[in-house]
Amino acid sequence: MADVEELRSIARDAYTFGYAMIENYRTLHEQAVDASDPRYTGGFGLFRHYSEPFTPDNTDIVTPNNDTPYSWGWFDLRAEPVVVTVPAIDRFYILPFHDLYTVYAGYVSAATTGTAPGKYLLAGPSWSGETPAGIDGVITASTDFVGCLGRTSFTDGDLQELRRIQQSYIVTPLHEIDGSTPQSVEAVDWPAWDESAATDIRFFDILDFLLRFAPVLEEDREVRERMKSLGLDGTGRFRTADLGDSDRAALLQGLHDGVDHLEQVASSTASSTGLFGTREEMSGAYDHRNVGAKKGLYGLPPAIAWYGGWLVDAEGQRISGRTEYTITFTAEQLPRARFFWSATLYTLPERLLSANEIDRYSIGDRTEGIRYGDDGSLTLYVQNRRPESDEEAANWLPAPEGAFTVIIRAYGGDTAIAEGTYQLPPIAPKR
Repeated sequence: MADVEELRSIARDAYTFGYAMIENYRTLHEQAVDASDPRYTGGFGLFRHYSEPFTPDNTDIVTPNNDTPYSWGWFDLRAEPVVVTVPAIDRFYILPFHDLYTVYAGYVSAATTGTAPGKYLLAGPSWSGETPAGIDGVITASTDFVGCLGRTSFTDGDLQELRRIQQSYIVTPLHEIDGSTPQSVEAVDWPAWDESAATDIRFFDILDFLLRFAPVLEEDREVRERMKSLGLDGTGRFRTADLGDSDRAALLQGLHDGVDHLEQVASSTASSTGLFGTREEMSGAYDHRNVGAKKGLYGLPPAIAWYGGWLVDAEGQRISGRTEYTITFTAEQLPRARFFWSATLYTLPERLLSANEIDRYSIGDRTEGIRYGDDGSLTLYVQNRRPESDEEAANWLPAPEGAFTVIIRAYGGDTAIAEGTYQLPPIAPKR
């Protein structure tokens, strides 16, 4: 191997290259590999839908989203592609397919492919077959395994219609459509997930295992060559346990360097702009994809779903239920979204929904009875106690007694949102 300082430098680069992959593997393992895990979704090649709105009793997902209930799916594309079929859909939905890097191979959604019915071929990097007739689009992933965190808008409280749409997302192996013969593939000996392995030297063992399923991309060639010199060549045979003490120490130092670097970058990132996107948009942007994986794994690009919010008030103080607040949007400041926008309140540090007397966990342009000013402005009242006036109560977002945060989401935002120039008004102590 190289000298100690070079080993440390390569290990740092490997951590920066692979952090999002390891974060992704955590979810892949619990949902598609470990059948004993309560979060198991059934393995590869199918969707598992979540159709019940979240309440404060749901504690397995942080910052849960009641606007667009989830559909989880994982796909093994080594043997053959799959065909994803969607019906005509009269609302916002998205099936975003992410590779092992957490970068999106493509989307099937109201915002990109439209609301008409369609059939879409999802293929791995080695597939070179003929596209069968009747396919409306082809999505080619850069890795052999792909995940999907689908979202479907929950409209008018109609759970039956939500479930009907979700159950209409159909996944079919290609050979069942065109009569082809899938190539044979080996069974995968998945490494057991160990939470501490994400932050100790075993990080590199799991990374080398995952690189088996990620052919070298041109934009990654330099860092992949450096990693290969370390032994991270994608054969899955790299074992840090076989290294000498000096080499192990160098790798561990490099890992800690990578951790410190990511913490520094994440602490100075205040927006989701640039953190999520396709391969063309995210090429070489390792820091951006890592911060995205750290702060909001499987988040969406702003043009599709934008995220913002408040942790401190206009005076720079952390917000809590001990104070009553207002958020006032002028008519010009209201989020311009093709589909809808909403603001959801979460307790801190848990980042869960907050129980309240009216079971209102979010508020937005679809909230029944919300009241705008004569000038088109909108004031939200964020406080623990119900406002005394009916006008304020109509725009009340109930808060807990303790610390909280408010996250705003806008689906199908305008140019200002998509390009990151839109700014939220402050949350201010009520006067």
